Amino acid sequence: MPEPGTITAAIAANVRGQRAHRGMTLDELAARSSVSRGMLVQIEQGRTNPSVNTLTRIADALGVTLARLVEVADTPVVRIVPESEVVTFEQPGGGSARLLVGTDAPAILELWDWRLAPGEHHDGDAHPAGTREMLTVLEGRLTLGVYGRSHVVGTGDAVVFSADRPHRYANEGDAPLRFVMVVTEPREPSP
Repeated sequence: MPEPGTITAAIAANVRGQRAHRGMTLDELAARSSVSRGMLVQIEQGRTNPSVNTLTRIADALGVTLARLVEVADTPVVRIVPESEVVTFEQPGGGSARLLVGTDAPAILELWDWRLAPGEHHDGDAHPAGTREMLTVLEGRLTLGVYGRSHVVGTGDAVVFSADRPHRYANEGDAPLRFVMVVTEPREPSP
C-alpha cells in the first residue's frame, strides 16, 4: 500500500484536477458535495486525511468514483492494481474498507473488500439517485440497514440494493465479517 503521505498528495491533486477539469469553483463543489469550503481547501492542499464519507460526497459531486480520487498513478488501457497499491481505509473498531479498483464515467464502478470486527458498523451516506450496491458475504454475517429495515446476509449469500439513501453495514455477530461489494452509479443525464 502506498504511504499515507503519497495517498494524501494524490487525493489533493486528483480533487483539484477533477474540479478544475469541470470548471467548478471551491464554492460550487462545496455546495454540491455538502463538504465545507475550508475542508476542501485543506484536502486540495494535502493538509488533511479526509474520511471515506467525505471523499464519497466529493466524488459524487464531481461525477467520478472514489477510486479516481485516491488513485496514485495514471490509468492505462489495462490497469492492474498490485496489492501494495490498494488503498485501505481503517475503521475505528479494527475493521477496514479496501478500495480494490474503480472506473470513471460512463461506467462508474467501484470494487471493495470490507472487513468489520464483531460489534463494528459503518454508516454509508446516500449516493446519487440510481446508485446500486451489490455484495456477497465471504465470512460471517452482515446486518444491512436500508430504508429503515434490517436485512441479515449470511456467508455465501448475495444482495443488491438501491444505495441512494443512507445505509449501514453492521457486524452484529461474534465472528469477523468480510464481504466484497460493487458500487455502480448511473451516468449523468445528457444536458
